[in-house]
Amino acid sequence: MSVKKILVIGSNSPTAASFCAHALELGYEVIATSRSKEPHKIFLPYRWKSAKGLTFNRIDINSELDALKELIKFHRPKFILNFAAQGMVAQSWKDPTHWMQTNVVATTALLEILRNLDFLDRYIHFTTPEVYGSTPDWVVENRNYAPSTPYALSRAAGDMAVALWTKTYNLPMIITRSANVYGEGQQLYRIIPRTFICCLTGQKLQLHGGGLSLRTFIHFEDVSRALMLICEKGNNGTDYHICTKQTIMIRELVSKVCKSVNVKFDNVVEVVDDRLGKDHAYLLDPEKITKELGWQAQISLDEGLKRCANWHHQNHDVIGTLSQNYKHKP
Repeated sequence: MSVKKILVIGSNSPTAASFCAHALELGYEVIATSRSKEPHKIFLPYRWKSAKGLTFNRIDINSELDALKELIKFHRPKFILNFAAQGMVAQSWKDPTHWMQTNVVATTALLEILRNLDFLDRYIHFTTPEVYGSTPDWVVENRNYAPSTPYALSRAAGDMAVALWTKTYNLPMIITRSANVYGEGQQLYRIIPRTFICCLTGQKLQLHGGGLSLRTFIHFEDVSRALMLICEKGNNGTDYHICTKQTIMIRELVSKVCKSVNVKFDNVVEVVDDRLGKDHAYLLDPEKITKELGWQAQISLDEGLKRCANWHHQNHDVIGTLSQNYKHKP
């Protein structure tokens, strides 16, 4: 019996790296691609154990689609998941064309490759709730987009392309959205690891707008389980929200992290102006994936933060040698 293969595009992202680890544990062969070389192994869950069964290929979807096409044809993966995207919100105002290139143009070019494959069982397009704009109440899956930043606009356009190609060519494609995915190995500039670092080093944490935005958070491993269920049992041509309904203000989240390491909130936080175009809330209703596929999040925010704290303590010396800031690549 041949081993089932999965292609993961954008595998250096922490959500993708966590999914790779999950797929390996289930016996899949994983073909991983990203435009940059692999980061330090503390950011790659699939490197924490044996990575046997995974091959990494450095391919930029903006400039090396021919190489990606040949890789796909050679391996003939059953599932393809695309995590590759320009993903920073505030920075998207500075160079919006870079976001359009990756999230719209390259995505559309990839769709053109995929529509000619006769062996593909499922393509999963991993995207964002920011396409909806701020959501004052829980929203179910829909395509009534109201983006408020160049990042969200580029993602909405890419999502629309996926939906159009799916409908026009009857392709086996599914769109998934997750809000504020977190966990051990997350990029150091994100809010949870950044807060831990500031608490442990005495640096100041800039809290935009006082941290009054309302969010939900979901652990990498819960997302990985959901994505595998969607790969194996999801309904083509539809969307799924992968999220929880446990809401928390960013200010409260930061306070939780501070308390977990016995640091006073006021000693860490510096309140600054809010970011341009920042949405107040992203509230995604996960009822659909729960009813159709039986998925539920298993890791509570408190448990997830404990695991993150342990990861920071275990890797404190290494973290101190690494850049803690976002570095933009066109």
